[in-house]
Amino acid sequence: MCLLDEVLSWDLQRIACRSRSHRAADNPLRAHGRLGAACAIEYAAQAVAVHGALLQCPPASGSGFGMLTSARRVEFAVARLDDLSDELLVSAQRLHGDASSALYSFALHDGERLLAQGRLSVLHGPVSGVNLNAAPGAPAGERT
Repeated sequence: MCLLDEVLSWDLQRIACRSRSHRAADNPLRAHGRLGAACAIEYAAQAVAVHGALLQCPPASGSGFGMLTSARRVEFAVARLDDLSDELLVSAQRLHGDASSALYSFALHDGERLLAQGRLSVLHGPVSGVNLNAAPGAPAGERT
């Protein structure tokens, strides 16, 4: 599921993306005919994931994994996203990071209006550290 349409700009610390998917009737995050403001966290998490991938271009040794571990200090200025007529502008700034984790601040805007803001923590690393083929409940080294 990719909610972002375009990367507008990025550098070592920041990324800015654009999306129109919040207005789509088939948006996979819609529930009960609406797209709640809490979905802003997923938009921000996808921008952070794209930023992480861009920082790894070209990949050092294959693909890696990323996992959202927390969303903190999240504030919403709207109740829903699907009734906004402008494009969503999703920005994230890397505040701290090392080989295994990163902390980002994020903001969503439609035009000049702030819709949501907060912080995201992510864990990341090479896929070699994760057994993606293990059966549920199997020991970490066992493949199926």
